[in-house]
Amino acid sequence: MAKALEGLTIIDLSHVLAAPFCTMILADLGADVIKVEPPIGDDSRAFGPFVAEKDDPAIKQSGYFISINRNKRSTCVNLKTDAGRAVLRDMITRADVVVENFRPDTMDKLGFGYEQLKAINPAIIYCSICGFGHDALPEYASTPAYDMVAQASSGLMSITGPIGGPPVRVGSSVGDIMAGHQGAIGILAALEYRRRTGKGQHIDISMVDGLVYTLENAIVRYTLEGAVPEPLGSSHPTITPFQGFEARDGKFVITPIGNDSLWVGFCKVLGREDLTNHELYKTNALRTKHRDTLIPIIASEMKKRDAADWIAALTAAGLPNSPINTIDQVVQDRNLLHRNMIVTVDQPRVGSVTMAGSPFRMSETPGTVHSPAPLLGEHTEEVLSGFLGYDDARIAELEAQGAVIPSR
Repeated sequence: MAKALEGLTIIDLSHVLAAPFCTMILADLGADVIKVEPPIGDDSRAFGPFVAEKDDPAIKQSGYFISINRNKRSTCVNLKTDAGRAVLRDMITRADVVVENFRPDTMDKLGFGYEQLKAINPAIIYCSICGFGHDALPEYASTPAYDMVAQASSGLMSITGPIGGPPVRVGSSVGDIMAGHQGAIGILAALEYRRRTGKGQHIDISMVDGLVYTLENAIVRYTLEGAVPEPLGSSHPTITPFQGFEARDGKFVITPIGNDSLWVGFCKVLGREDLTNHELYKTNALRTKHRDTLIPIIASEMKKRDAADWIAALTAAGLPNSPINTIDQVVQDRNLLHRNMIVTVDQPRVGSVTMAGSPFRMSETPGTVHSPAPLLGEHTEEVLSGFLGYDDARIAELEAQGAVIPSR
């Protein structure tokens, strides 16, 4: 099957999640992602959950690492040695893109910042992902940032959680994941610009920027209305009803009943047609204004029937809804399986591992999971010989110097 980014070579100097997620997106789309790891490997190789190797159960691989690093090749290069740094420079002269997610001054100190790499390869596209950005005020640039820091600093946590409750972290690391997506978009845009002009560039992605970008209408609600947005549980700030409800036997969501025709249909399904033209609820603006009295009415009705009954009735009426699936239900969802969004890979030394597939459904060049996550240094010799053209004697010398480490 054709791959959209076939022929694109990316040097992945990243670790843990934000930038590895970025390079995974590009690898799913066919780029050759060469992951350059230190002798101890990517930090996330030590993150759970773990799965034991078949031949030696005492040795365990990280499911976390496996799920984020499929479709990549791993080389193990010791950048603390002169010879190791020379190997990386050779890689960069032949690469299209470099991706890293260290603190802003780390790569400069190693000799591999953007200006330094631009001198090696003027056409290089260099993507940096960090908490507050490379072009940040000094007190921000030096601040360590993880996903929860980004969620807190961006304001996302302040609008997440139950009504009247404490701020809550979103259930997945969306600060890292959004930064990874935005990094991939930036790289693709930079590649198109380079195609037209021949010029490379530096892409500066901030996790906090990325989450502020996704706050939807929270900022304009504050700047236009003056009220500071607060957590609303599962409900929507400007559309009512638009939230989760509890049926007789379980929970589900209704979203959105935003216009008057949908409201009429919803009241019919609810068995409360008396609410259709109620003076407090006949428009979305009124329903939102009076949600404190409306939602208890709806909630009371919802508890009279099972969730499956409500879902069937709402669906038949063309009203958007969904059960609140647990993860065990997600991995068995018929449509997700049909769309290859739940896939199983044959991980070396471990066996079958199930993970999320690629969401890029394209008629000619879809994203695919075509190879498992690499073992540490699994492709060191392959990359040195095939990509860099080193002969056996040079590779052996580099290994003897501890500059590169072959597969273990």
